[in-house]
Amino acid sequence: MTTMSKSETKSVTNSEQVLTIEKEASIAWLKLNRPKVMNCLNRDLLKALLAACEELKEDRNIRVVGIIGSGTKSFCAGADLAERKGMTQGDTLDYLALIQRTMRAIETLPQVVIAAINGSAWGGGFELALACDLRVMVESAQLRLTEVKLGIIPGAGGTQRLPRLIGKSKAKELILTAAPVTAQLGQQLGLIHRVVAADAGNQLVDDYHQALMTTVREWASEIATAAPLSLRQAKIAIDQGYDRDLESGLALETRAYLELLNTKDRLEGLAAFAEKRSPIYRGE
Repeated sequence: MTTMSKSETKSVTNSEQVLTIEKEASIAWLKLNRPKVMNCLNRDLLKALLAACEELKEDRNIRVVGIIGSGTKSFCAGADLAERKGMTQGDTLDYLALIQRTMRAIETLPQVVIAAINGSAWGGGFELALACDLRVMVESAQLRLTEVKLGIIPGAGGTQRLPRLIGKSKAKELILTAAPVTAQLGQQLGLIHRVVAADAGNQLVDDYHQALMTTVREWASEIATAAPLSLRQAKIAIDQGYDRDLESGLALETRAYLELLNTKDRLEGLAAFAEKRSPIYRGE
């Protein structure tokens, strides 16, 4: 594993370079790098993503994490079916546990995580996007949970995260019919937050979609002005309180709020407001 800032690029490799970690000021990019197989999730890439999450969750300089695939055709095509062909039933169960653990690690990162959907995201690729906090998508891309057509079901969180995001009825439609989701439909459903227009161009720099990365960078810069501990506690309150009854959710919100009372960032926010200046938050 290597690490650098834009100035730094870290490659996680086994038999191939499958993931690059690139840090630019307050944003870290996790760049999926398996273009020949549509950035699909083999065991090496899942383990690399897990290791990256372990590293990033301790990095107080990083406020936002962006996940993007190489090229313009595919964000991530899900599981590596060529690898799966050679798996025993036990291997398949181990893979399922690994992909679920990886999605959960991404979902529970203290930073805000943005899926930069540069191309089609099918199966586990769609589920990877669902594990992120926010989703930005190029207009020509497509999301699709295809598992029921393959004799299985979404196994990396799709049956649980999608209904929580867009409602049970619509999620059933998309999962049971394996229907495609365009960027426009995704935005109508509240699943996609921002769309990069087709006429923004597909210019690639180092194999990654530049117009999409620019959009994510701009949004990440806005987000990074907030107190990182506040972002973390807001995520916890929303994610853990969503499917509780209101009273339990409010109690959770209160606990999350109290975690911030004695932080230096809270005092900095108050001081900056009083002094009519921009706060300087350090995650302390």
